[in-house]
Amino acid sequence: MLEEGDRGRQALDQFAKSFPALDVRTYRQSTFHDFASRELHDADVVVVHEWNSPEVVDAIILLKRKSGFAALFHDTHHRAYTSPQQISVLNVERFDGVLAFGEAIRQIYVEKFGARRAWTFHEAADTAHFFPLPSDRTDDVNWVGNWGDEERTRELKEFLIDPLSALKPNRAAVYGVRYPANAQDELRRAGIEYRGYLPNLSAPEVYSRSRITLHIPRRCYANGLSGVPTIRMFEAMACGIPLMCSPWTDTEGLFRAKDDYVCVPDGRKMLAELHNLLNDEKARQQLAANALDTIRQRHTCAHRAGQFLEICQELAK
Repeated sequence: MLEEGDRGRQALDQFAKSFPALDVRTYRQSTFHDFASRELHDADVVVVHEWNSPEVVDAIILLKRKSGFAALFHDTHHRAYTSPQQISVLNVERFDGVLAFGEAIRQIYVEKFGARRAWTFHEAADTAHFFPLPSDRTDDVNWVGNWGDEERTRELKEFLIDPLSALKPNRAAVYGVRYPANAQDELRRAGIEYRGYLPNLSAPEVYSRSRITLHIPRRCYANGLSGVPTIRMFEAMACGIPLMCSPWTDTEGLFRAKDDYVCVPDGRKMLAELHNLLNDEKARQQLAANALDTIRQRHTCAHRAGQFLEICQELAK
């Protein structure tokens, strides 16, 4: 299994090969201000992701005041809800606006963090890399996701480990990181293969080898952030694999419940629906086709690029 440093190098190499036209530049935080001064002197719009350090954010805001570019804060995580103190130190009110990956997150930035403006800017599928691939279905069920640092331990037990232990499919697999030894033991006893780290751009190959994939959101996405889908849903649907989901409410109407994916209320229903779908190839094909159509009609990177240009035009007014 790859060490953490090797994983990072592998991901960077794969990214460079997949996106050769993108000019990716790295920097040291200690010299970031000088680096940013060179790179951003003629920028019109700068997007800053929420995982940047306060020092990096402060440097960009200082340059914004000098150069006059518009700065947008981009959030694709749940810390605004689960760890608001980590967002507070970034002082997002200094930005021209916030791009939030769900309406519930957008409201938090407006109401709790004083954002000047905020737009709901959902994630999407890069359909140039995430699309159905021809392959033998060697796996019955897979789950791609990290253990979650106790954020969904109970959910993984109820909706993954227990149903598959009872169902005993021919082959089930889990991909992800931060699985402690006891979690790996539980998977093994349930007859589930733990396959470790999976670079995101390798996910289409994994989806193509399985009849069904599971989506088990972290607890926060099923309660306070209900309606916020993670990118995993978009990418899995784009790959043409039937998706089954633990409790999650699509409050924003992004997908067609029951047509694009199957959502179950508890572990017993997950077991029953898995059994039904694994024995109904026509139903699996229909579910996958519906979801793929929804992605292509509404949720590709091209759709989000168009929205982003509209936001930039709004900033310029």
